[in-house]
This record gives sequence, C-alpha cells and structure tokens, in this order.
Amino acid sequence: MCGRGNMHFHHGHECQCPGFKMDRFVQPCMLLLLYEKPAHGYELMEKLSEFGFGDESPDPAMVYRNLRRMEEEGWIKSQWETEGAGPAKRLYTVTPEGEEAIHGWAFHVKRQMKRLEIFLERYEKNFMDEGA
Repeated sequence: MCGRGNMHFHHGHECQCPGFKMDRFVQPCMLLLLYEKPAHGYELMEKLSEFGFGDESPDPAMVYRNLRRMEEEGWIKSQWETEGAGPAKRLYTVTPEGEEAIHGWAFHVKRQMKRLEIFLERYEKNFMDEGA
C-alpha cells in the first residue's frame, strides 16, 4: 500500500502508482517552457522545478529522450549553437505543431483535473475523518 503525505514508497520500494510517473506530464511542461523562451536541455531541467518537479529532479536522460520524441513529432526543432566558450549546444524552439500540442495538453489536463477533484472529494469523505 502507498503511504500518505509525502511518502511514495511501498514495502521499501518507490511507489508504482501511475500518479507518480512524471515521464508523460513533463512533455507539456517542457513545451510550455520552450514556448515562453527557447532553451537548451540543461536550462529546461532547471526550469522544470517551476512545475513542482523540484522534489523529484528530472533524470537528464528522460529530459533528452522527451526532447528527441517531441522533435520527431514535429513539436519542436533544434539548432546547434556554437557561439561562446564551451561545447556546442542545441537550442530548442516550439513549432506551430508544438503550439497545437500545448493546446491539446491543456484540454487534457483540464479534463483530468475534474476527475482528480472528484477523486479527492471522495477520498477526503472516506478517509479524512478516520483520525477524528
């Protein structure tokens, strides 16, 4: 059984509840960040904390894997930046298709929020009075 509060463990292992998987939700967050300002992968990792990913720092491999997927989908494009000191970096920007994907994600998130609110209301009704 999953713990309550901030506990996300099950018998000493990380909880496998689908709600604790951030791999998919990170895509719309990354798209929105890139829509606001083109960025490099490393910058995106830092900015994801603005969406509440601070406690669970995104795995760099997951971030770059999602960047590749979104580029394959045509949602973002990248170009190499070679100016300045250090190695070349890819700068990612949102395409018109990516902007459409942001709208689609927003619709999906709104729908899911309604379902989550119903779930939480029922959860609180059934479990929050336990300790009283």
